[in-house]
Amino acid sequence: MVSRSITSRRTRTIEAGVYTTLNDLVKLQYKARGFSFLPRQPMHSLLAGKHASKLRGRGLNFEELRNYLPGDDIRTMDWKATLRTGKPHIRVYTEERDRPAFLVIDQRQNMFFGSRLKMKSVTAAELGAVGAWRVFDQGDRAGAIIFNDEKIVEVRPHRSRKTVLRILGEIVRFNHKLSNSDPIPSNPDMLNHVLKRVSRLAPHDSLVCVITDMQGANPETRRLATQLARHNDVIVGFVYDPLEKELPTTGRFVFSDGNKQLEVNTTKKKIRESFAIHFEDRLEQARRILIQRAVPLVPISAADDPVAQVQRLLGQARSRRKK
Repeated sequence: MVSRSITSRRTRTIEAGVYTTLNDLVKLQYKARGFSFLPRQPMHSLLAGKHASKLRGRGLNFEELRNYLPGDDIRTMDWKATLRTGKPHIRVYTEERDRPAFLVIDQRQNMFFGSRLKMKSVTAAELGAVGAWRVFDQGDRAGAIIFNDEKIVEVRPHRSRKTVLRILGEIVRFNHKLSNSDPIPSNPDMLNHVLKRVSRLAPHDSLVCVITDMQGANPETRRLATQLARHNDVIVGFVYDPLEKELPTTGRFVFSDGNKQLEVNTTKKKIRESFAIHFEDRLEQARRILIQRAVPLVPISAADDPVAQVQRLLGQARSRRKK
């Protein structure tokens, strides 16, 4: 994508939607509800139904063998014990707690773009914060990998508020490095470097949430995503800006990547159609890359409240009481 920013220069003033702050991300703890990463999803959730995979969720630990009671799930029947004793027995399992989760948050220069409410980088930062708070509230260990075009930082998973605050601090630090005046050279290969790092860090049955615009995705990304999803739950938050999806018909626009500029006459229908096709191709490429292991792709617009979008796509039905 060509354009990177709606600002001409960076100032010390943190403008709403251009950069995030630690205070903003801490406040999101109180909004991190109404959705779940667990396998039992409401009917309307993007993770429910035959058109998208369900996340496995936490593993199960065997707790006890007991007599069958009316209403028990027959699928839990222990047929060996039933035959041996002559009475129906079932196996009882409890859900594992303290599962590790990795929030993978893209803060590359290509994310420093926004046409309406927020930069994609701020949207990704908020999604990462909400995810970390939700993981912590569910009793699991929150960890993160935050990256830009030249650096990767790891926060190992721990179940503590201190770890969540460290994750938020690193997100803010990377977010504030983004600039138009002195941009870091673009590095599309960094996405695959990060996925390789995650594959080494994530043990079996981890939750991995990748928040990115998929810039730099290629066949190697498919291989890495497939390898990662073979033993872990993987979900991708695909962050985009409406201007990437559809050009307005208001006239001439100047796009810049921080080094070069391109002027486009958006009144021309062919240009708008070509632009829209390019976005759909990019989204379809992302889906094709992830489809081999049925990794859910959750599209998140930078022009709307990211928390509300997550709650709508992954959350409880509105008529139900939020937890």
